Amino acid sequence: MEPRKITPDTLKRVIADLKAGNEKAIGTWLFKGYRLQVSRYKSSGTERSALLYRKRRDGGLCVRCGTKVTRKNPLTGTLYRLCDAHRKEIDRK
Repeated sequence: MEPRKITPDTLKRVIADLKAGNEKAIGTWLFKGYRLQVSRYKSSGTERSALLYRKRRDGGLCVRCGTKVTRKNPLTGTLYRLCDAHRKEIDRK
């Protein structure tokens, strides 16, 4: 995913989240031409992928490619975890 552009106020919030130990501070941002990347030191690949999966699910994005998911599961009312293209490819093999 591409880094998000942030303002000085948002940067202050990220630093405050870092001090508090909040997971909201983890990510990649673009501030005045500088890329800021915050991640856990020596986290395993499993931890990183689980965090990415959780962030994408919470944001309503496809867990495979990161595009916005538009269709909802009619039984539960929640968004599907995959976009239509990946649902055809993965879920219906």
